[in-house]
Amino acid sequence: MTTPVQEETLRRVAKIFDKKMPFHNLLGLSIRRYDLDAVEVSIEMKPELIGNVHQQILHGGVTATMLDVVGGLTAFSGLIASKPDWAIEELQERLQSLGTIDLRVDYLRPGRGMHFSATGKVIRAGNRVSVCRMELHNELGTHIAFGTGTYMVG
Repeated sequence: MTTPVQEETLRRVAKIFDKKMPFHNLLGLSIRRYDLDAVEVSIEMKPELIGNVHQQILHGGVTATMLDVVGGLTAFSGLIASKPDWAIEELQERLQSLGTIDLRVDYLRPGRGMHFSATGKVIRAGNRVSVCRMELHNELGTHIAFGTGTYMVG
């Protein structure tokens, strides 16, 4: 069961990542789900996101960005879930230090499609560092890429 502080923090984090990050807005990135059970971000294909004009496929940098964003959100939700009695001020302070330590992306197939969604899963939720596994799929469910990310959460 999610506490009021956890719910409020999730709402605030989602708003920051969804509406206040200029690069996310430029890409058209949207948070579809953000709670303690699951994280999903999505993007609609548009000409500005094409990485190969001959094949009309998603740019690899957009793929990596989506995986990184969902990884960071996943790591932070894992931190929130790790303790039910967080003070909201403590979580806000930790959010300010949230950052990617390492990101590995495995491109499985070309990014063909009109809609892409990325999901994440916590592998290890630590007090300072978390590790997550992320996946990117198109609207047909084709697995485009996966990533493993290490994130600073404290």
